[in-house]
Amino acid sequence: QVQLVESGGASVQAGGSLRLSCVVSGFLDLTNGGSYCMAWFRQAPGKEREGVASISSDDRTTYADSMKDRLTISKDNANNTLYLWMSSLKPEDTAMYYCAARYFCGPTLIGSRYNFWGRGTQVTVSS
Repeated sequence: QVQLVESGGASVQAGGSLRLSCVVSGFLDLTNGGSYCMAWFRQAPGKEREGVASISSDDRTTYADSMKDRLTISKDNANNTLYLWMSSLKPEDTAMYYCAARYFCGPTLIGSRYNFWGRGTQVTVSS
């Protein structure tokens, strides 16, 4: 059974930084050497879900244009963990952040392409 569990969300002041983590179980050991992609999405109240950053099994990355200068996505295969570093946080970054995973893909920010999702971690940025 694939499980994704996010953590690291917090309430921070504008200009601050956060590192989000997503521990993935039951996923990487089933890739059998095939490709996969993982990503972070976010959803603010009353808004649609949007892709933030994605990384593939061969470490290619893609970022939302509006945020790319403030983000770094990485993964630690040995510890089955996906990370998202966010800096210079703004109040408009306030949202629930979700990690997602899919087999046989390159990095993508299209949410409908992901099969597995975590329950999210809340990020709140105050001015």
